[in-house]
Amino acid sequence: MRRILTPGHLDETADAVIIGGGIIGVATAFWLSRAGLSTILVEMRDGLSTLTTTASIESFRAQFTEPAMAALAKESIAVWENFAEVTGLEGYEIDLHHGGYIFCTLEEDKIAAVRETVAGYHAVGVTDSEFLTGDEVIRRYPWISPEVKAAAFRAKDGWFSAHEVTQGFARAAEKARFYVRTRATGIERDGKGVSAVVTDRGRIQTRVVVNAAGPFAVTVARWLGVELPIYQMRRQRVFVAPHPGIPRNAPLTIDLENESYWRPETGGALLGWHDPEEQKSEPLEDPQGDWDFPAFTLEMVSRLSPFWTGIIDDLTKGDLSVYAGQYVHSPDDQPIIGPVEGVPGFFLNCAYWPGVMLSAAAGRWTADLIVGRMKNADNPLRLTRFAEGATTVRGSFFRGQH
Repeated sequence: MRRILTPGHLDETADAVIIGGGIIGVATAFWLSRAGLSTILVEMRDGLSTLTTTASIESFRAQFTEPAMAALAKESIAVWENFAEVTGLEGYEIDLHHGGYIFCTLEEDKIAAVRETVAGYHAVGVTDSEFLTGDEVIRRYPWISPEVKAAAFRAKDGWFSAHEVTQGFARAAEKARFYVRTRATGIERDGKGVSAVVTDRGRIQTRVVVNAAGPFAVTVARWLGVELPIYQMRRQRVFVAPHPGIPRNAPLTIDLENESYWRPETGGALLGWHDPEEQKSEPLEDPQGDWDFPAFTLEMVSRLSPFWTGIIDDLTKGDLSVYAGQYVHSPDDQPIIGPVEGVPGFFLNCAYWPGVMLSAAAGRWTADLIVGRMKNADNPLRLTRFAEGATTVRGSFFRGQH
């Protein structure tokens, strides 16, 4: 059955409508379909997962100190490790790599903080995260700077193909249809709550709407008079073409001081850096990277991984590609999941900087809240947590947006 569609005029009815066709929205559609709800997802772009998802570094980690984030991460990783079985797509591959994640410091006075953070991981059940001394880091990865003082490391963290995951969820969502090139323009409501989603192709009648619109979640919420406490930040990444000097067995490697990071990718590498001068921005339909970003990023990653200095001289402009997307941040840098009080039938699954890595579990949580398998009072990521003073942030000095 062909479920990814580019329809003419829409005049339909569904149990649930999802606005946003990134990995978060598609994972939500999968779980709603699995729960028996007829589901329609609308995406304004030409294909699924072509805005923020495709601009991600496609990685996952369990190393969080926040209980809710760790819970979402661990559950999602279990899905990535058993994706074909979970989805029922026999033999389906998502290019899964357990390359590991390593957070490194080059500063003596941060050793204790790294050790404390690893203890925080253990406290929320991520007990296979390791504290490594500088000598232990260099023994495992001799290409890391001899100035490294300590690190947090988990071997079972890694990366996968976000595109293949998104397409797999869509294929496996038997009761869902996905309408691309279909722009939502409003949400109607009546005395019972939400009643329809209005698109540029017509109306879809429904009593459940999920806002999974990524950087446009704030716009969608305003259609119903809801102001979300979130904001968007542009983030960039660089792809470096294959080079023999790039270690193939490297983990995703993060410099805690300058917030640069890189990981191997198909003989080359993906790199990123969090520019502290980057400003909040409006939602962008086509975010663009800066032409000088690759040079700055290569300089940043060279501090912790000095081999990059030698590679830089071999690179031409054609060896480098820069991509841009937008992270969405909430006040505690955790996603917002669940119903909106005062607007029956309106649910959120948004406010992600780590959407790719948390998407599988976040989609299930959202579906469980919709069908009543989870009570919102038991949902630590509910919107009302900010007013309640019930946020669950723990004291990691590198909560880290990688």
